[in-house]
Amino acid sequence: MTENRAFLIVMDSVGIGGAPDADCFFNDGKPDTGANTLGHIAQAQLLHLHHLDRLGLGAAIRLASGLEAPGLDAEPQGLWGAATEISAGKDTPSGHWEMAGVPVPWEWHYFPKTVPAFPPKVTAKICELAGTEGILANCHASGTQVIEDFGDRHIRSGWPICYTSVDSVLQIAAHEEHFGLDRLLALCEGLAPMLHEMRVGRVIARPFVGEAPGQFKRTPNRRDFAIAPPADTILDIAAKAGRITHAIGKIGDIFSHRGITHLHKGKSDADLAEHLVRLGQEAEPGSLTFANFVEFDTNFGHRRDVPGYASHLEWFDGVAGRFLNTLRPGDLAIFTADHGNDPSWFGTDHTRERVPVLGFGLGRREIGQVGFSDIGASVMAHLGLPAPQHGTSFL
Repeated sequence: MTENRAFLIVMDSVGIGGAPDADCFFNDGKPDTGANTLGHIAQAQLLHLHHLDRLGLGAAIRLASGLEAPGLDAEPQGLWGAATEISAGKDTPSGHWEMAGVPVPWEWHYFPKTVPAFPPKVTAKICELAGTEGILANCHASGTQVIEDFGDRHIRSGWPICYTSVDSVLQIAAHEEHFGLDRLLALCEGLAPMLHEMRVGRVIARPFVGEAPGQFKRTPNRRDFAIAPPADTILDIAAKAGRITHAIGKIGDIFSHRGITHLHKGKSDADLAEHLVRLGQEAEPGSLTFANFVEFDTNFGHRRDVPGYASHLEWFDGVAGRFLNTLRPGDLAIFTADHGNDPSWFGTDHTRERVPVLGFGLGRREIGQVGFSDIGASVMAHLGLPAPQHGTSFL
């Protein structure tokens, strides 16, 4: 067995523009053509991303979209290119599954922007599982705002707060103490099979605390109940070959906890960063570490916060530098993304974009335009393991 280690690190929503089918995806009724998460942030605010740019970040943006990103002009010293998605979605499961070798073979179900948003059979099932006579919200909503709007009524009535978004999700918010965390998780787990049959990607438990509007706050005990990938991913392949696999952040939820030896969670990206640096020092020979850093997307992309997104990019660049200093000869680290979420764009949805592929451990190498599935195939090749069903190694 090879002693090579592999680290696949997803910077959630850090797109670089240029998706050839962006005109088929929409935000607030306008096509995503021209969206460019990293490029537009760099144009709005000079970025200092020393480590990622030295790998080839600025060059990847130019390759993907033709845009010259101010301040991202270093001569690449790592492996660099841009990846294009073929799955019919611009969401978390689609991006992660495809880079793990399993493009999504169906179209996701999305709930309409109506009130109510959910069909009667779904509402009835929620009530049955929760033991309540009704639900609250039943609409498209911001997760923080819906708790402010319905938190008081939830505490008084005991009815769960149920809402959705432009993603293929049904989210249920409930108070950790008044409703009960275990009860909320059981409700979401029990509901998930029905939603998965409908091709809804995730049922998400969103626990919160606080006693009144202005005090309500979501807790780190979120749990995603995601539909399982329809074929073996790189995690499954590695685990079946006897390799140790580490999942950092929400990777476990995205892949229905399949093929994962050790799960490393945290309250924030800062906690996840410490896991990544530690695993750079400690991960076993021949192991695969798969990480997701979600706050680019949740805290800044959806909230259309350009300065906040820029600051988080610069913070993460420092994390990348610390992590790269832990790597050994024979290690491969790939930094990439699952979709875009341009904070300068219309609406509040993800944006259909190409993503960067930045590699450390194989010297200077331009790989050009590749597919999402090629990322997973390359990771498997580096580990000396069989390739997934889709993808060709660019190594």
